[in-house]
Amino acid sequence: MGYFDVTKTVSQKDYPRIEVGKMVLNRNPENYFNDVEQAALSPAHLVPGIEPSPDKMLQGRLFSYSDTQRYRLGVNHEQLPVNRPINEPKNYQRAGYMQMGTGHGSELNYEPNRFEETPKEDPSNQVNPFDVEGEAAQVSYNEHDHFTQAGDLYRLMSDDEKTRLVQNVVDHLGQCTIEDIKLRQIGHFYKADSEFGERLAEGLGLHVPDEVKA
Repeated sequence: MGYFDVTKTVSQKDYPRIEVGKMVLNRNPENYFNDVEQAALSPAHLVPGIEPSPDKMLQGRLFSYSDTQRYRLGVNHEQLPVNRPINEPKNYQRAGYMQMGTGHGSELNYEPNRFEETPKEDPSNQVNPFDVEGEAAQVSYNEHDHFTQAGDLYRLMSDDEKTRLVQNVVDHLGQCTIEDIKLRQIGHFYKADSEFGERLAEGLGLHVPDEVKA
């Protein structure tokens, strides 16, 4: 069964990563406001060949992120140098506040029309269909399983990441002065991953009773 759920850890063994390119940061911003504050990032800005999944959180953000930028920077924010695409888009967007381009002059702003030189919809840019099997439904979580995903995430971490995570938890949990509360909390981590729980107990100088491990 496939899940499109942002709270779940996606196994790279089941879904290996595919390298699509490299982003190189080779200089610092020359003007922080122009180059950083006005940058309008959105998951809706996709290049051909990369398409969004049916994840409900992502689908909502495809709209909401761009809508936020329209409110924050104006409807023509994509004309700002930091956001302007290398290849000039051909569309029917016109006028609006902060118009920095030609505004397409006297060209028509609707389709269909009988003039060939105006932009036409490109069917090759439509989202590709995908096969679906079984039933699509809202599935209830297993309300008794609060630890599998946390353990899966811990086991995906490198040794260095695990060490930093354990130390961070030890530093914060160590401020608690009641040993019973510390042990109860360690029990949660232990259920996620026994090594995780043992390392926390060791860092806090505590012995973990069998009933806490259960």
